[in-house]
Amino acid sequence: MSAKEILTKLVSFPVLGGQSNLSIMEWIKDYLDQHGVTYQLVPHATEAKTSLHCRIGPAVDGGVILSGHTDVVPVEGQAWTTEPFTLTDKNDGKLYARGSCDMKGFIACCLACLPEMVKANLKKPIYFAFSYDEEIGCLAGVELAESIRDFYEEKPKYAIIGEPSMMQPIVGQKGIVIYEITVHGSAGHSSRIRQEVSAIHEAAKLIIWLENKMDALVAAGNIDDRFTPPHTSIHIGTIDGGIAPNVIADRCVFHCDIRVIPQDDAEAIKEEFAVYCREREATLQKKFSGFKIEIEEHHPPVVPLDTPEHLSVVSLIKELSGNDKLDTVSYAAEAGQFSNAGFETVICGPGSIAQAHRADEFIAISELEKGVVFIQKVIAKMSAI
Repeated sequence: MSAKEILTKLVSFPVLGGQSNLSIMEWIKDYLDQHGVTYQLVPHATEAKTSLHCRIGPAVDGGVILSGHTDVVPVEGQAWTTEPFTLTDKNDGKLYARGSCDMKGFIACCLACLPEMVKANLKKPIYFAFSYDEEIGCLAGVELAESIRDFYEEKPKYAIIGEPSMMQPIVGQKGIVIYEITVHGSAGHSSRIRQEVSAIHEAAKLIIWLENKMDALVAAGNIDDRFTPPHTSIHIGTIDGGIAPNVIADRCVFHCDIRVIPQDDAEAIKEEFAVYCREREATLQKKFSGFKIEIEEHHPPVVPLDTPEHLSVVSLIKELSGNDKLDTVSYAAEAGQFSNAGFETVICGPGSIAQAHRADEFIAISELEKGVVFIQKVIAKMSAI
């Protein structure tokens, strides 16, 4: 099957982040079975979804992992002009569908080249690693990477995460953590603002503290010019509280998105913020004993990626991609998780991240073709080493 034919099948499975991905995995498993490839599953505790990894080639050290995620983001509320879960070719050089770019296009390239891998005289193995729930916090990445590390007697050396990068080598990504902060105050008439504790007013103070913390990191010289913006960003995306203009709010909830450059530590930022929250509690509980601030992680932090240029994976990805220019990205991916598991890791895949998560998402046919050529170069390299 061609990459386009496989992509047609993959995008037809409307697996959103957080949902079961067993339908698309059944298709992938059947495809691997057809080519005699043994695979291992890394199921979620509920068994409603699973990651998968497999090895093609000899059980020797030094192989390369090709990794992608099977879930996509929702389409609800977006103004699509094509059917989101049907691959549409408008004869304009683009293939439209949710996930066509992010990132089923890369998986399609991998699977389209599987027959060549099986027939090749590989000296070093090639591994597939396909995950679930990447779009809601890279929830399966750590377990998948560690399963590959621990399951095989041999040790893979490299990991290539095929997020859309226009086939440009990416050696760094920001980490991310999302917090939900709930402030509990005391309700009352708005004229009693000095006697009560407004949850909204206190939430505003916390938000200002977080913004000031971002500015303080910049002022302290925590800058990495490889990224845009070149520093850790702290952003408040939602806030909800209060029932009327003349009622003091007894509850306010906001969400904070922290994206750290590799040199910064999201946990350290949280701990410093928590200290400030405890200080506010100690002060305000003198006025209202029930005042409380709760900090809850939406998901475990996604670690950043920072692959040094002296590692051999950098020269390898330059050779395979035909691109000597290295870059970084400010979005989060599973790359840092694979790096933490001990693999030399980079991001490189077909398509543009500018098309991800939007209506009429597409991957250019030329990019899909480049992705196939890239995987064929991986096969040739692993056969020649």
